[in-house]
Amino acid sequence: MPTPTVPTLTISPGGTSGTTVTASGTWQVHALAHHKPMHAITEALKQVKDKPAQWDLTRVEAMDHIGAQLFWNAWGKTRPAGLQVAPLHDEFFKRLETTGKLELQRPRQHRLTSVMKLGFGIMGFAEHMAGFVRLIGQVTQDVWRFVRNPVRGPWREISANVYHAGFQALGITALVGFLIGVVLSFLSAQQLRTFGGDIYLVNLLGMSVIRELGPLLAAILVAGRSGSSITAQLGVMRVTEELDAMLVMGISHGFRLVLPKVIALAVCMPLLVIWTDTMALIGGMVSAKVELNLSSRYFIQKLPDAVPLANYLIGLLKGVVFGTLIALVSCHFGLRIKPNTESLGRGTTTSVVTAITVVILADAVFAIVFNGVGY
Repeated sequence: MPTPTVPTLTISPGGTSGTTVTASGTWQVHALAHHKPMHAITEALKQVKDKPAQWDLTRVEAMDHIGAQLFWNAWGKTRPAGLQVAPLHDEFFKRLETTGKLELQRPRQHRLTSVMKLGFGIMGFAEHMAGFVRLIGQVTQDVWRFVRNPVRGPWREISANVYHAGFQALGITALVGFLIGVVLSFLSAQQLRTFGGDIYLVNLLGMSVIRELGPLLAAILVAGRSGSSITAQLGVMRVTEELDAMLVMGISHGFRLVLPKVIALAVCMPLLVIWTDTMALIGGMVSAKVELNLSSRYFIQKLPDAVPLANYLIGLLKGVVFGTLIALVSCHFGLRIKPNTESLGRGTTTSVVTAITVVILADAVFAIVFNGVGY
């Protein structure tokens, strides 16, 4: 490999034509890396920086982007009028000139960015509501079809969903319900003991667990466990194009996928509510025995009088409604997932959050509608 020549820069003060700057040698990084040439070139470029001059680069033997950048900075990032350069080396300056123009093209800033975001959010919400209403209508039609011809109904799919969403959820709902009952009973006993109202612990636990905490706790657990599973299942079927294959074969998504999940959760949720209520009351009974020395017999005998039957029926009705809403929300977001992994993760998260929010809103509606019932 030949040894590169030393890069030099000659400044010739001219008369009428002005200053002439002549460059020669090798203007590449390995030649410019030497201390003495680089120092001398830097001082020479400072003398002619931003001054009108005639630049002659035809004697440059070799050049790279580093050498071209030195000239470009000395010119104020603008090509001088009287530039003489070899066509091979002129390509470097054309690229630098093009890059500079791209940097000047800044993205246009919108003044109504927040307003536009609000508008897009409202449009997205309206789109989801329209899709959710269409899904409810489709499920209603599928239910009528199932009622007219139950023999050809999706019994196996319903059975599988009952097993996955109901039976397999018994463990986590029992554990959480028992612990909630223990904590609620322990904290309530601390306050009731202060006012001498130990005997009212059964009333407090019965009303709070059977009417509110039991259905709501079971629904939140099912939304996080089974709701996410439903959305992920439908999303994976979208990614693997199984949903498209079902349409090609003439199989309805609503009748074979959505309807079994809605029926299964509508059946499972009241049973899970009863199970969660029972475990929470057992936990409260154990804690009451430890804290207030209330016997289990007294707790069981006092419970039917403390909690009217209407509260128990309201809790079961909440279970049916919560299960139906969880299934509909999960299927809605599952069918809207796009065939990519990013949309699958985002859709599953959104489904769980939306299902829990819808359950809490429905519980608030129940509290308003049945305000004077069961007290």
